[in-house]
Order: sequence, then C-alpha cells, then structure tokens
Amino acid sequence: MTPATPRTEQGFPVPTPPANNPLAAQMGESPAPLYARVKQMITQQIDSGNWPPHYRVPSESELVEQLGYSRMTINRALREMTAEGLLVRMQGVGTFVAEPKTQSALFEVHNIADEIASRGHRHTCKIITLGEEVAGSERAVALDMREGQKVFHSLIVHFENDIPVQIEDRFVNALVAPDYLKQDFTLQTPYAYLSQVAPLTEGEHVVEAILADATECELLQIERSEPCLMIRRRTWSGRQPVTAARLIHPGSRHRLEGRFTK
Repeated sequence: MTPATPRTEQGFPVPTPPANNPLAAQMGESPAPLYARVKQMITQQIDSGNWPPHYRVPSESELVEQLGYSRMTINRALREMTAEGLLVRMQGVGTFVAEPKTQSALFEVHNIADEIASRGHRHTCKIITLGEEVAGSERAVALDMREGQKVFHSLIVHFENDIPVQIEDRFVNALVAPDYLKQDFTLQTPYAYLSQVAPLTEGEHVVEAILADATECELLQIERSEPCLMIRRRTWSGRQPVTAARLIHPGSRHRLEGRFTK
C-alpha cells in the first residue's frame, strides 16, 4: 500500500523541502501551519546569531526555491515578521534582520542624534527641504501667530546605521530663531540648535498611528501597508511658541515608552 501524502489543515499536500539545503534541513516536522514553520526557522537563525542585525534575508523567490513552499506562504511569514519588528523590508533593496526596536521617551524631548549615539550606532541625516514659507491658518494657530507671518520649514530624514528611522517635518517661528536657515543640520540637529537659541521650557505631544503617504514611504523605504507612529510635537520657550513638528517613525523600527507615578 502506498503511504498517504501528508496534508495541511486546509487539505493540500505538504511540500517536501529540497534535499541538501541548510535552511530546509532546519524546518523539521511540526504540526504548525507552514507559514509559522517558516517564521520559526527564521527566528532560530536570528536567535542563534547566524543572521545578525542588518543581515540580508533570502528573497521570497530564494526561500521558495530553498524551502519548496509556495510564494504565498513565504510572503505571509515575512510580512508578519516585519509587522512584529523582527525584519525590515526596504522597497527595491530587500529584507533585513532588524535591530532591536529603538525607543524614545514618551513624555520627554530628546535629540535623536544623542539617542542613536547612546546605542553605539551612527546617526546621519538627509535634508529634503529647508526654506521659508508664509504661515497659513493651521500653522498660525499651531505657532500662535498671525496668518501671513514668516515661518521656516525643514524636512529631514534621520538614519540609524544607514536605515531611515524618522521623518522630521518641522515648522519654526522665524522671530524666535531668525538664523535657522543658515545652519548646517547635517552637523547639528534642529533640536540641538534650537536648544541653544530658544531653550525648551514646555512641550506638547500627540501620538497617532498612521499609514504614511507615498512620498513618506519612499523616504522611509517602507511599504505602503506598514503602520507608522506619528508624534505631533509643539514646543515653547517661556511663553513663546518655537516649533510645530510631525515626527514619523516606521512602526517596525520604533516604540515609545513612558513611566509615571501616581
């Protein structure tokens, strides 16, 4: 009698991984769904140190060939591990093992360059926009000024070890920091400069979960479906509003942490 072909819970045959393949050899037998077995294999590679942070994970096509599973199964495993923060998928580049999630203090304001340096990592940034604008109604309300007054606008992408981790979209009260546009923000962050000319005395945070738009996804090198954390931040120096900013972080690469006492 011919042995029965093993079947999944959906009733489809379980594929047999190719022989003599090191990844396939680690799959073993498990009652878990196929995508979960792929996740277990990848997690084992990460936990063992075989795939360290920034290691390029085999592509979907390569995993299909190496494991003998369907592309749908591989795609689900990679998507879920990206959502869980274990992998980072960069459009047009590939999938990589993530650094442990970075974190920021929810109730405090810090210099992102200092946060990255404190983890022993390298901070760089790319200036997308740096210029002067006229305050519309929304900006005027946020900065407590009249419509038509001058504001400075900077749009900067911050990188940690060459991986984009934050879009900083900042509007600055020109009366408080008149030399803002003269600064080289590749050498000193806006936060560091503004702390010198208008020391922070008060701040306001509003945190939202969003889907970034197409341009923001391109800047962060993420897929359109990846959730992001957005912090709307306003700061004051004395009674004078200084900045209104939007800080956008890929959800798979960042978390916020706060502590309070009662």
